[in-house]
Amino acid sequence: MERTILRFIMIFIISSHKIKKEKMKVLLINGSPRKNGNTNLALSEVAETLRNNGIDSDIVHIGTKAVQGCIACNECRESGHCVFRDELYLTIREKLQHSDGLIIGSPVYYSGPNGSLCAILDRVFYSCSDFLCYKPGAAIVVCRRGGASATFDRLNKYFTITNMPVVSSQYWNSVHGLMAGEAAGDAEGLQVMRTLGKNMAWLLKNIKTGAWPLPEPEERIATNFIRQAE
Repeated sequence: MERTILRFIMIFIISSHKIKKEKMKVLLINGSPRKNGNTNLALSEVAETLRNNGIDSDIVHIGTKAVQGCIACNECRESGHCVFRDELYLTIREKLQHSDGLIIGSPVYYSGPNGSLCAILDRVFYSCSDFLCYKPGAAIVVCRRGGASATFDRLNKYFTITNMPVVSSQYWNSVHGLMAGEAAGDAEGLQVMRTLGKNMAWLLKNIKTGAWPLPEPEERIATNFIRQAE
């Protein structure tokens, strides 16, 4: 028993030194066409909290250009890379490889995420799942009044199909505001963002200590619901 306790103390000391030496980073994706709107405001609140807890962050804005969606060609299954090499995809892919966590933010469009955001996420998660596994993920949503929970649920599904631990907060991760800057008045929503940032930092540091190895994956089994008639 004493040896086990000493082992964990040594792991903690060594890993704490490693954490200080190798700073961790979280990629934040702004899925709003408005670069400096309420989605960015919410993400910035999380980023500031991460910084205060020793975690770097980088915000990528998806922009206002048309975003190519997945065409189900399965080329990425052979090459490990989406067949479309647009700048947005390449930027997110590159930054994900060097990030320890991921937070995705979106405004609410008809009780769902921005369509352009879903288009790029479909391609990223399908072609980059190998270096997304076991990286903590979280979604945040911004709405005027309603539709936040449905949007939040939709985004979380990207994480839960990719072996990514989902980081929670004290409430569902949403802020309210219509015009740019209005979310600054949502005191509870911003507190939820800060709690999310603290929880993300806490989980990253615990994962980094490596007290327990990552789960060993089984060989993938894929089935469908169609059976040939006998």
